[in-house]
Amino acid sequence: MSSSTNSPNKHAGVSHSWVGRFFLKSAIFVAGLGLCGILLGSLALALAWPNLPDLGAMIDYRPRVPLRIYTADKVLIGEFGEERRNVLRFNEIPDVMKSAILSAEDDRFYQHGGIDWTGVARAALANLTHMSKTQGASTITMQVARNFYLSSEKTYTRKFYELLLTFKIEATLTKDQILDLYMNQIYLGHRAYGFAAASRTYFGKPLGEITPAEAAMLAGIPKAPSRFNPIVNFERAKSRQGYVLNRMKNLGYLTEDEYQKASHQEIVIKSAPGTPAGGYAIHGEYVAELARQLLYGVYQDNIYSRGFNIYTTVNSKDQEKAYESVRSGILDYTRRSIYPGPETTLDLPANIEKDPAQLDAILDELQDKFPDSGDVLTGIVLDANPTKITVARTSKEIIDITDKRALRVVARGLAKNAKDKVRIQRGSVVYLHKNGDYWEVINMPSVQAAFVALRPQDGAIQSLVGGFDFAGGNFNRVTQAWRQPGSAFKPFIYASSLERGLTPATQISDEPFTLTAAQTGSKAWAPKNYGRTYEPMLTMRQGLYKSKNMVSIRIMQAVGPKYVQDYITRFGFDRERQPAVLPLALGAGSVTPLQLAGAYSVFANGGYRVPPYLIDHVTDSTGKVIMQAKPVIAGDAAARAIDPRTVYVMNDMMRGVATSGTGARVHRELKRTDIGGKTGTTNDSHDAWFAGFTPNLVGVVWMGYDQPRSLGSSETGGGASLPIWLDYMRYALKGVPETPPGPMPAGLSKIEGDFYFSEFPPGQAVARVGLPSPSDAPIDGNGPDGIGNLLDQLAGNNPQRREPAPLVPF
Repeated sequence: MSSSTNSPNKHAGVSHSWVGRFFLKSAIFVAGLGLCGILLGSLALALAWPNLPDLGAMIDYRPRVPLRIYTADKVLIGEFGEERRNVLRFNEIPDVMKSAILSAEDDRFYQHGGIDWTGVARAALANLTHMSKTQGASTITMQVARNFYLSSEKTYTRKFYELLLTFKIEATLTKDQILDLYMNQIYLGHRAYGFAAASRTYFGKPLGEITPAEAAMLAGIPKAPSRFNPIVNFERAKSRQGYVLNRMKNLGYLTEDEYQKASHQEIVIKSAPGTPAGGYAIHGEYVAELARQLLYGVYQDNIYSRGFNIYTTVNSKDQEKAYESVRSGILDYTRRSIYPGPETTLDLPANIEKDPAQLDAILDELQDKFPDSGDVLTGIVLDANPTKITVARTSKEIIDITDKRALRVVARGLAKNAKDKVRIQRGSVVYLHKNGDYWEVINMPSVQAAFVALRPQDGAIQSLVGGFDFAGGNFNRVTQAWRQPGSAFKPFIYASSLERGLTPATQISDEPFTLTAAQTGSKAWAPKNYGRTYEPMLTMRQGLYKSKNMVSIRIMQAVGPKYVQDYITRFGFDRERQPAVLPLALGAGSVTPLQLAGAYSVFANGGYRVPPYLIDHVTDSTGKVIMQAKPVIAGDAAARAIDPRTVYVMNDMMRGVATSGTGARVHRELKRTDIGGKTGTTNDSHDAWFAGFTPNLVGVVWMGYDQPRSLGSSETGGGASLPIWLDYMRYALKGVPETPPGPMPAGLSKIEGDFYFSEFPPGQAVARVGLPSPSDAPIDGNGPDGIGNLLDQLAGNNPQRREPAPLVPF
């Protein structure tokens, strides 16, 4: 009995003992695991913490701000760098933007210590559910850590470093500093970094002017910048905006009325000028690229992220007018040229007009191959006959061309017997242009032009246009196109002769001139006057007015090609590009439009060589001036290039060119007497020029094909390039009073209407060149006592002149 009675107690004791030992061992095991975890965590922390990046980049935050180019009146014309930023201080960011961001990204930002553990748990559950790393619980501090130092890959290793770095950031910076960094650093699509840049990119306004509705749309972008930005996907952006607005209301940032008003506000997407999506307020692309190249030569690739600001010498209104004038001149030339036919012709499906989506798809695809160029727009012909052309720009924008002036330009493409290449028909891809009050079909111009205007007192470039469309290629014809200047070069030949004894009254043969193969050493040379018209004799003045080639050749032959080559270097021309041969008298050397403008500045400013310059000053990201131009100023004795008497006489003669010579249209249209200038046309009309100036402004225009070919037998500098110059100067000189000629320099006299240097008075100056010598002629250009002998005697009479100072870019 006793044994049977004690047995249950014995088993119970054994059972309790086993359970106790189990829990004890389990506790020890768990504690061991915990201790191991702590040890491993401590080890990982000990290894990882020293490798965390230093926070100096945050504390001394210097964002990657792009290079920006401005006009002299502070209009933005260019931005270079992968990241577009407009950095604001924390107190400059509107509260509505801050509240929208907190609502969208991290509403407990000011309560947690950098990690929102509730969000972490939610993300962990999602990752376990999907058996992959699909979600995160990134707070604003975590995003700042990632943006500054880490990648965005979704791995546990990266997350571990992010957590540690987050703690370090929270321990080092204040909450306001962290939020400030986030708002200026975060990427928001379309190369916009920070909410200030995004506001300009998407709404065309400063961040301080945004509404709650717009703030909510911006705040919704960081989740997926490529998908939620309103330019790429407005509907997705609008949906995300609704979520943010609702969060703002629930968190108390918006009242019910404010919420309703924001929800119903129409969002207008309008990119500001100066943004990648919005372009720029004026067309200064060639100026901006040239300025970039100049600064790149100093700092190389470092210029794209240090926040440099280049302030050019260009005036924004003058620059835009120059752009318009060049485009207008090129389009005028294109209209009077033979219409070459449409760009291509597609097999357009029947009744496609009834399928807007398909028609728009075709038109969108055409933009890749035939893009718009400013106001020259791509379209596709829906119907064409001699009295009307119907063109689709989009499915909703159908344009009828019915104006007789427009139809006349493309008449050969509308004729019944038109060749297939020229025929305008259904499916033809054409370009449209609004010409005043009517639309026209016009081919994309293949001819090019360039224009540059300078201030002759110091060489500051006022405007510069290097071609029809910068988007078609950034080749800058103002600075890079070396072309023959033709007759625009003649004033420099004439100037050289004044200092060798010729006068405006010197009589010069205009009869045909030839050199045999034996004389040239290669092949015979028989230059001709334009129009092949000749006269027995002209004065030097008349020869310049009429731009007679024979007169220029004989002047150069008289003074000597080598002397001329040496003389013209005073104007800034390259000796190696101006060979010492007689064809140089006809502009057979090579110049750029900028070089020619700099040379004409010597005439405009009284005889001083002032190298052109574009950059006035450069500042760093803080506004500190780090470079400042120090231009040569007219009046500096060291910059004296030619005799002031030569300047006075040449200006008088070139004002005559602009009044009654080949440039007489200048006076007819501008009604000014203080303008001098010269037309220029090369052989077979490959190049057309006009160079003109007042004492305060020099302008040079060139027109031609990049691959030289004839502009047409009837095209000249006066017909092709002068209209561009006039269109610009009509604006630039409006309201500017005329500048009368100054007093004659010492050593110059005007006797019986003609100018004479004191060392070459009547009776001693060269009277005739290339003409039979009358018995009573004091000095003749042909006889043994003629000009050659005279020039040898007078070679040492000209005063020594110092060469101008070398070009200093900044």
